[in-house]
Amino acid sequence: MGDLYSGASNCLLVQTKFSAYSFWNYLDVCHIVGAKYPAAPLGLLTVAALLPQWWTFRLIDENVEPLLDEDLLWADVVCTGGMLPQQNSMLDFIQRAHRLNRPVVVGGPDPTSQPDLYKEADFLVLGEGEVTIPAFLSDLAAGATRGRYFSVEKANMKVAVVPRFDLIHFRNYIMIGLQFIRGCPFNCEFCDVIELYGRIPRYKTNEQLIREMEALYDLGYRGHIDMVDDNFIGNKKKVKSLLQDMKIWLEKRHHPFYFTTEASVNLADDDELLQLMKDVDFRYVFLGIETPEDETLALNQKTQNLNRPIEEVVRKILSYGMVSNGGYIMGFDSESPAIVKHMVDSIQQSGITMTMIGLLYALPNTQLTRRLQSEGRLFQMAAKSVSESDIDQMTSGLNFKTRIPRVQLLSNYIRVIEAIFEPVNYYHRVVYTGLTIRPKYLHKPGFMTWLIYMRSFLRVCRRAGFNKATGSLYWKMFFTVIFRNPKGIEAAVNLAAMFIHFSKQKDYIVSVTTRMIAEIEKTGEETFNKKHLP
Repeated sequence: MGDLYSGASNCLLVQTKFSAYSFWNYLDVCHIVGAKYPAAPLGLLTVAALLPQWWTFRLIDENVEPLLDEDLLWADVVCTGGMLPQQNSMLDFIQRAHRLNRPVVVGGPDPTSQPDLYKEADFLVLGEGEVTIPAFLSDLAAGATRGRYFSVEKANMKVAVVPRFDLIHFRNYIMIGLQFIRGCPFNCEFCDVIELYGRIPRYKTNEQLIREMEALYDLGYRGHIDMVDDNFIGNKKKVKSLLQDMKIWLEKRHHPFYFTTEASVNLADDDELLQLMKDVDFRYVFLGIETPEDETLALNQKTQNLNRPIEEVVRKILSYGMVSNGGYIMGFDSESPAIVKHMVDSIQQSGITMTMIGLLYALPNTQLTRRLQSEGRLFQMAAKSVSESDIDQMTSGLNFKTRIPRVQLLSNYIRVIEAIFEPVNYYHRVVYTGLTIRPKYLHKPGFMTWLIYMRSFLRVCRRAGFNKATGSLYWKMFFTVIFRNPKGIEAAVNLAAMFIHFSKQKDYIVSVTTRMIAEIEKTGEETFNKKHLP
């Protein structure tokens, strides 16, 4: 292998593919705006900054461009990492790199949770890279050719590196990610974030985050930044301080960026925080809602959502100019017989348009997994824990013996998916959002970007406005919003564009789930469970 550490090594970082049908993989929308993929691979950009800076780096995102054999042959060492939906593509990548005799370094959330699945990798660098990459590099300097590195120690975010943003082409992506906080103070039973990153939020300094924005600014990036924190408001005091400093920096540079993030629903309790987010131009917030049924929330320790009418939360956030996206889960033991009605009503009445509804999945090393295992209900792990038809938690859930009949759960799931992505229902939510939102957008696109926006708008009009299923709905929405709340038209058109993706995704999910139901009905649920239980 030679002296990889000290020598002038070539390091290839590879982001492997996500499914085209994933909730997050809205390629149709990317093509409309002239991009190739929604988000840049922030994890690998951070890894590149943690590795020896005398190495030569290349990054290839397979979601953006093909990975060629000549790219692998250029490299002295190759690195990859990712999440559960990338499991198959990561495992295939390891085999491909080995066929060309290239040493492979693997890390990220799924390898950390299920390291034995990735045992063929030469080096498994698990946990938080800031802690384990130095141990890997120390062994590499000593001539090691294999190793597994893990530590329960959490990274000190106050010494975090600036990601190597120079390794990507900004034009390929709709958004670039930044991270401020790791960890979440809550204790949801099904969540692996608190297992991977802890319940005490750790945060960078304001100066660090601004230094990362400065790096993007100096490289010429302008536009959408996604704060990728699992709960951006995990420490409200720290976030308020950050937003105040961001406001000063952004105003001096005439607002080169606007922002999106993920937060808990208690965001709506804090008007000061909402105003600060509006002052720096936050436009979308993903909320972890999970279920409208309080009994299920309580049993799954999602207490922060109890007794909070979601429609009031969303309306409050809209009044500060931000669109709420929502994450829901179906398949809990305690779901009521009226779950379909409750779920659809919650979504329709709140107006949440971009709605991700997943099937409950017992992720490795979560409280839910440990409980199901103790109850003898957890399905055994296959050679791979993700099948070829799995795309994310929208098709890969219920990996346990359910208390409610599985066919009933899956049938309920189909009914909800079909209802919320039925064009009339979807556009009803688009109109509600467009009329209710009170935006004050501060980021103004440059002339060339404005031309791209106009081209994108015309493409949406063609794809949605001259489509048999959505044409009349689109134009009715457009003229209703532009005459009654013209400032809401940008958000409304963006959400209309997203339906192009969601309608395809809905058809795929319904098809896959219908096949699951047929398989269970053919064998019987008892036989199905016996096949999958240890």
